[in-house]
Amino acid sequence: MSLVTQLRSERATLNASIQALAKIETDGGALTAEQLTQFAQLEAQFTALTEKMARAETAERLAAASAKPLNEDPQNINNPTGHISGPFSQTTQPGVAMAQMVRLLVQAQGNQHAAAEMAKTGGYGADVHMALSTVTPASGGVLVPENFSTSVIESLRPKSVVRKRGAVSLPLNNGNLTMPRILGNTQVSYIGSDTDAPVTDMQFGDLKLSSKKAAALVPISNDLLAYSGVNPRIDSQVSSDLATSMGLSEDLHFIRSAGSAILPKGLRYWAPAFNVVVAPASTDLQVIEMYLSGIMLRLEAANVDLAGCGWLMAPRTIRFLGALRDGNGNKAYPEIDQGQLKGYPVSLTTQIPVNLGANGNESEIYFVNFADCYIGEDTTLAVAISTEASYKDTNGETVSAFQRDQTLIRVISKHDFGPRHPESVAVGIGITWGKDM
Repeated sequence: MSLVTQLRSERATLNASIQALAKIETDGGALTAEQLTQFAQLEAQFTALTEKMARAETAERLAAASAKPLNEDPQNINNPTGHISGPFSQTTQPGVAMAQMVRLLVQAQGNQHAAAEMAKTGGYGADVHMALSTVTPASGGVLVPENFSTSVIESLRPKSVVRKRGAVSLPLNNGNLTMPRILGNTQVSYIGSDTDAPVTDMQFGDLKLSSKKAAALVPISNDLLAYSGVNPRIDSQVSSDLATSMGLSEDLHFIRSAGSAILPKGLRYWAPAFNVVVAPASTDLQVIEMYLSGIMLRLEAANVDLAGCGWLMAPRTIRFLGALRDGNGNKAYPEIDQGQLKGYPVSLTTQIPVNLGANGNESEIYFVNFADCYIGEDTTLAVAISTEASYKDTNGETVSAFQRDQTLIRVISKHDFGPRHPESVAVGIGITWGKDM
């Protein structure tokens, strides 16, 4: 056991005794002279242990910073056949450190001090050990260090279609972010030599983002989490599962959430009424071509920069468009095979439903300038772990993590979402294309 862990345990015991004496007065009683003396002695011991623990933590931190990989000899010559097996191995790769932290917390049954000791003796990186040694408990679980959280957020880009298409991530300052936007442009006209210049004003507004708490539930097999050593393949799999679940949770809200005091508003409800276009009943190629062009026209007419634009669709919709043929039997949109539609990138997501509308068979398509969309986010994540909790699967069925021999990991993040200019969002609704596929 490390000195820091031992001192924390001793301090916790002292604190329990102090709280027991304090409870006497809280309950309306009075401390005797002997108890007052005991309280003063416990307080002095608690303070001394805290100071000693701070020095020990500093020593461990400096030792971790100056530690050399064990596959390096005293002359600093790398040994290619060396094997890293002792404490404080090389710093872990971004995105994997949090996965290792989660695995160790699961193996230690949530005891962060035991998890820190396992990291120290199990060949994990010094960053993982130090994170577990100094981690902060919170109501939402354990607060993940900011450098770990940032790497996880970065790994969301290929997992979240909204991020992948180019939405800009910005930090929330004290949970808020305000971005000015121009609502109306100045009017420029030509005048004669003796004519007064017309007065013109620019109209401004604000995009205001405020942190909203999102929780992603990630069920992971206990067989995977129980592996006791460092294994890049296992840690990468856990990291991928975390990022995938968080990405799906983000897309669900960034695309279709109606928005409220606790929910971010999604693209569907940011789009102005004029930019919400109902699909025609006909599936004739010429009609579909005119419809898609009409959606694009909504952004072009609003002088939106199309360089950052892209499409979002449900898989059913894009597969229908990819199968369309012209009168000569040629593919109507052959560029779909290269991830493009009418010259712009297209992403598939199951977070766009296909059971909308009165008949339960409608979907939606989105054409958006993602460079004009912003994600304001708090870079701190909280992780909680349970082996007894239940969750609902993709079919809405309740699943017991205990019965399935799984561990349920809950990751809480805080963020908000919105376009700087709502005119950058166009939505096609009532899409029934491919409903019979």
